[in-house]
Amino acid sequence: MAAQNSKEKLPRPNAPELDVSAPCSMRRAGKWTALLLVAFIAALIYLAYTLITESPYYMAKSGAATYGIVYDRTGDVLFDGSQPLTNYPAGQFADVGNLIGDTSGQMSNTIVARNLTDLANYTFTYGNSAGTASLETTLSHSANRAVYNAFGEKNGAAVAYNWKTGEMLVCVSKPCVDIAQGYANLETMLPGSLLCKAFFPTVPGSTQKVSTLLAAYQYAGVDRVNALEFSCSGKWINAEGAAINCHQASGHGTQLLPEAFANSCNPYFAQLVQSGIVPLSSIIESYTRMGYSVNGNKAEPLTMDGITIQPASTALSDANNFETQWGALGQGKTLVSPFQLMLWQGAIANGTGSAVMPYLLKSKTSPLKEVTPIGKAVMTEQFFTAEAAKAVQDVMTQNSTNHYYVSFDVYHCGVKSGTAQVNDNGREYENSLLAGFCLDDQAPVAFCILIEERQSWDISTAQIARTLLDNVSGLS
Repeated sequence: MAAQNSKEKLPRPNAPELDVSAPCSMRRAGKWTALLLVAFIAALIYLAYTLITESPYYMAKSGAATYGIVYDRTGDVLFDGSQPLTNYPAGQFADVGNLIGDTSGQMSNTIVARNLTDLANYTFTYGNSAGTASLETTLSHSANRAVYNAFGEKNGAAVAYNWKTGEMLVCVSKPCVDIAQGYANLETMLPGSLLCKAFFPTVPGSTQKVSTLLAAYQYAGVDRVNALEFSCSGKWINAEGAAINCHQASGHGTQLLPEAFANSCNPYFAQLVQSGIVPLSSIIESYTRMGYSVNGNKAEPLTMDGITIQPASTALSDANNFETQWGALGQGKTLVSPFQLMLWQGAIANGTGSAVMPYLLKSKTSPLKEVTPIGKAVMTEQFFTAEAAKAVQDVMTQNSTNHYYVSFDVYHCGVKSGTAQVNDNGREYENSLLAGFCLDDQAPVAFCILIEERQSWDISTAQIARTLLDNVSGLS
């Protein structure tokens, strides 16, 4: 029985299932391969996108591309890279050269230099055979030229923008390079020919009193400041024994704030600074909020369509100190650009303390005729309170009505003049400035005028401002 049982076949055990799956290491390798493949495809897509969208940039930088046209708001040509500039009437570019610029590389802080890519007549698909690119600006060339001509033989700057919309209307800087004439006479060009003075800080003179008054209104209140009386005998001796002179040798007597502002009385404002009614710390805080670099503290420059505007700066250390008082009056180490003075006027004109940021470029058109809007109204941060803005607006309009009626008889304006004493490497002279605004619906503009080395018989800043208003009135 045992033998028989030994011959019986035992059941075959079930064979284990065949594991056809890859080892874990192989599965991990496969996943990484797939990820690398996806990344490679994504990189190819990104490279293709970059080649298509950014090729004009690289072509523009290479100098291999041709360039398009820059227009003013009416279609008048301000720059043309598609043909010789000498094809245009003589003087076509004489008033806008250092603002609009060209492709020569001589000027960097200009519309053309900062927006070269958008002017390149190149597309990835059609190469240099594409159409003509263009930029449309908000500038009025006719108004710009009228203001430029109004300067006559004098040099300086004039800048104006619509404080409601942000559109730059006028931006003049003299002397100005005529880009159609080229740069063969570069060595004999007057200093400043290759830069726009509207964007660079200068001694502001008594236009600085607007900033000091804004600080006073914000800290001490409008009623209290307007009621302050200080006396002026033509000279005032401060706590350290230094003299603050008035431009009127006989003095102005005892004045309230509106009178002192209209008289641009240095002793009055110096006493305001020293009095402590408005602590120096509050003046510094107010200036800083407006965008000044105070005592070396960093202030960010402004930008407009790629153009850089250097920030205002000053040094204020002690309310009893002559240099501090002098700085609060727009002398000493205080420097402000006409552009920034204009910008603050915009914040005063609208009564909010915050301005619409100016812009120059309205739209761009690609070589394929695709139009892209660029410019739009964007509010700045608040520079000062609405209460202070409205109070200064009242003082400035009163000043215009009482003292500038002949110049602005048909316009509702507010203005503040300034005489800036300049020491240029030992050469001393005086510049004349006027900062202001117009509240009329036909000419809602803020402006700043600078005449360098002005003499009493020269054209005045108010006369240039009137020319400006007459030529921008009605622009929309």
